[in-house]
Amino acid sequence: MKPSSKKNKNSLVPFFLLLIQPIFMASNLAIARGAASYIPPSSLGFWRWSLVFILMFPFFYKPIIKNFKHLKTELFKLFFLGFTGCCLCSIFPYVAGQTTTVLNMSLIYTSSSIFIVMISTFFYKEKINIIQSIGFLFAFIGVLVVISNGKLSSLLNLEFVEGDLWILGAAVSWALYSVYVLHWKSKFNIFTKFTLIAFFGSASLLPFYIYESFFLGEKFNIEFMPIFWIAIAAVSPGIIAFILYSKIQKYLGASITGFTLYLFVVYGAFYGIFFFDEKLFISHFLGGVLVLLGVYFAKKT
Repeated sequence: MKPSSKKNKNSLVPFFLLLIQPIFMASNLAIARGAASYIPPSSLGFWRWSLVFILMFPFFYKPIIKNFKHLKTELFKLFFLGFTGCCLCSIFPYVAGQTTTVLNMSLIYTSSSIFIVMISTFFYKEKINIIQSIGFLFAFIGVLVVISNGKLSSLLNLEFVEGDLWILGAAVSWALYSVYVLHWKSKFNIFTKFTLIAFFGSASLLPFYIYESFFLGEKFNIEFMPIFWIAIAAVSPGIIAFILYSKIQKYLGASITGFTLYLFVVYGAFYGIFFFDEKLFISHFLGGVLVLLGVYFAKKT
């Protein structure tokens, strides 16, 4: 995607947005950790995306009604995007936040860029060069270093923190969403699509929410803290992060927008250290460098 104009390209505003967007994007991992004691994962995901839809619908109901006939033809696509981008990318991180750290989640989740290239290659026959292959190897080793805490014995005995595996699943889910939405030729504009995806994300979360609440008995009390986390999850990593990302892409193009991923790790570390008193270990530095190098090389075409 090309920048929208020379004036916008030279303006400092889009670059300022580039710096702050990952603050909101990475907040989802802090929410996963902070909300773990107050609200179950599926409940948080379901009410988060329900609230996103409720907040967005009054602004975009007209184009939805106007193009309602296209809704039938795009129904499967919308459900798939809602399921991978909203359902799985809510449940997996929120389950992960119960047992792992924000630091680990931010580093592992960054590997989604690697999976995006791999999925694009498998389904859309995009070619991979030798530099990208090296990037895959670096990122793979980096993720192993993080989830094993740098201990070879943990790798050999397959001893991992459960949450690290859940967030790895979230990275794959986000990659599936990203690839599919990139190749989706839709009749709806970008914000209308987001509103519809939020609806289908909430709908796909409903069975998990019902099972969690009524069969597992994991309910939450309707009080300040659970409602606070639902609201923050809907507004910060939901609506604000999406709008800012879309604006950055429009003004600076896809290549420069990709730098949000590197800042995502920095802000993730900030949340973990300053809000949850998490500690940095050598495995974080080594794994982080390898993952980021891997992502950098994987983006080379």
